[in-house]
Amino acid sequence: MDHLESGSEGTSRIKQTQVPLICGLPDDIALFCLARVPRKYHMVLKCVSRRWRDLVCSEDWRAYRIKHNLDETWIYALCRDNKLEQVCYVLDPNSTTRSWKLIPELPHRALRRKGTGFEVLGKNVYLLGGCGWSEDATSEVYCYDASMNRWMDAAPLSTARCYFACQVIDEKIYAIGGLGLNSSDTHSWDVYDLSTNNWKLHIDSNNVPEIEDSFVMDGKVYIRCCTSTVTSHVYAVVYEPSSGTWQHVDSEMASGWRGPAVIVDGTLYVLDQSSGTRLMMWEKEKREWTPVGRLSTLLTRPPCRIVAIGKSIFVVGKGCSTVVIDVGNAGNIGGVMVSSSIPKLNSSDDIISCKCLTI
Repeated sequence: MDHLESGSEGTSRIKQTQVPLICGLPDDIALFCLARVPRKYHMVLKCVSRRWRDLVCSEDWRAYRIKHNLDETWIYALCRDNKLEQVCYVLDPNSTTRSWKLIPELPHRALRRKGTGFEVLGKNVYLLGGCGWSEDATSEVYCYDASMNRWMDAAPLSTARCYFACQVIDEKIYAIGGLGLNSSDTHSWDVYDLSTNNWKLHIDSNNVPEIEDSFVMDGKVYIRCCTSTVTSHVYAVVYEPSSGTWQHVDSEMASGWRGPAVIVDGTLYVLDQSSGTRLMMWEKEKREWTPVGRLSTLLTRPPCRIVAIGKSIFVVGKGCSTVVIDVGNAGNIGGVMVSSSIPKLNSSDDIISCKCLTI
């Protein structure tokens, strides 16, 4: 009798999986229709049925939307509030309201950590490492699945780290240098492969001291280290994963890297906040920095971080105050760049990092 019941349940499950996504339509046609639903309604789609929920939360869904140019990019911001706790917000730049929304339930153990890495890979946001006043550096990693709207534990780093460079190249996360439990940690870096869900430790004699910022350009990780207070010299290094080699960034390029950086169509832009707020552009052929324009002091609330979607650069400051600049059509009025703005939150949260996630 038990055997018959279990067989009946198995048959029921098989029939359930064969239920079409949309009654009367082949699944490929149904997917063609559903994938065109804007991302802001995906939470509603998941409520229709288990099959719809599993589809919307799958990698196949994301891959299909990207392949057919249906994907939408949202911005995720890691901040620190007035309680000195980490909080995370998300912005849909295509929304008519264009307002930042709080992502709830950040992992409790990570709330008061500092020096945490913040990165995006696939449809996941990662919160890596970090340390506290009474807590040593940790190897813990947390993952926020943007499709499921849920935080989860993820594979830990090979070694504990805080205040390290964190970037993605070729669908792999690189966690480079920083402070750890051992002095040798500044000579090492971890590489995360999503396909194996595992970190691999690499060690090199090169030392990457106190890291301030990083970006990826031409398949290489550029890292800016602390600027000398005596000489104002900017010290920067570059790592090339394909050859596993480290080099110093040439002095001309390093000299103008005095703020958060972003790449737009292969061109490097830097937000210089040393005197007001102005956007600088690195011209490779001329080997020189060119000012793009100043930003209005009425709109920006430094210190800011920057991120790019297409040809638009989003400058995010305190309280997630946001200024949007179209560098493909950047105009100036009285020396101030023409831009649009997104209302800030009713807070003075400090911005730590910004990343883009596409579904």
